[in-house]
Amino acid sequence: MAEGAFVSYCRVSTARQGKSGLGLEAQREAVSRYLNGGQWSLVAEFTEVESGKRNDRPELAKALRACRVYGAKLVIAKLDRLSRDAHFLLGLEKAGVDFVAADMPHANRLTVGIMAMVADEERRMISQRTKAALAAAKKRGVQLGGDRGAKLSRTARQAGRDAQAARATERAADLGPIIRDLEANGITSLNGLAKALTQRMVPTPRGSNTWSAVQVARMIARLRGGS
Repeated sequence: MAEGAFVSYCRVSTARQGKSGLGLEAQREAVSRYLNGGQWSLVAEFTEVESGKRNDRPELAKALRACRVYGAKLVIAKLDRLSRDAHFLLGLEKAGVDFVAADMPHANRLTVGIMAMVADEERRMISQRTKAALAAAKKRGVQLGGDRGAKLSRTARQAGRDAQAARATERAADLGPIIRDLEANGITSLNGLAKALTQRMVPTPRGSNTWSAVQVARMIARLRGGS
């Protein structure tokens, strides 16, 4: 039984199909059947007219951004509606978005399983290379080991702060279109924007359901290139 927030993505391969609606109705019906029952909400729907051989699809990019904004799951009618390219499907993990196919509800678990196997193989290879490098260093007379209680270096701490700032900037970029839409509709004050984001059920950077004017101000500052 479906639960939570969802973003629907439908795709047809030709302009003729897009204009006639052929294929889209069947996809929407499949998504509707999957979502039937349960505690769920469809927060956005996106439709693309594009070839499955191409991965640069703007509507899919918008759908993934909406998923990140609302903390939603991407739902599609058929797995091949995303792409026939397995590498692209695995790339969804990099987008930080979970997805489900109505015709194969457990496909997301399969994808994660494949990625886990790839990651495990990579870790194994890294481990082998590390052991080989340590053995070579020891053979050269290099003293191995050190203070296990050593504190993080200033560089490491800065790298952590930079990564945190980068995530915050990416989040602000995802929310940018929503802020611009609200401003275009006359909502320009920080309190007004905070109230509108809360009403739209957009999670805050910390996962709360309620926005404050201060949080909105920080986000806008990042959108405009500030800190």
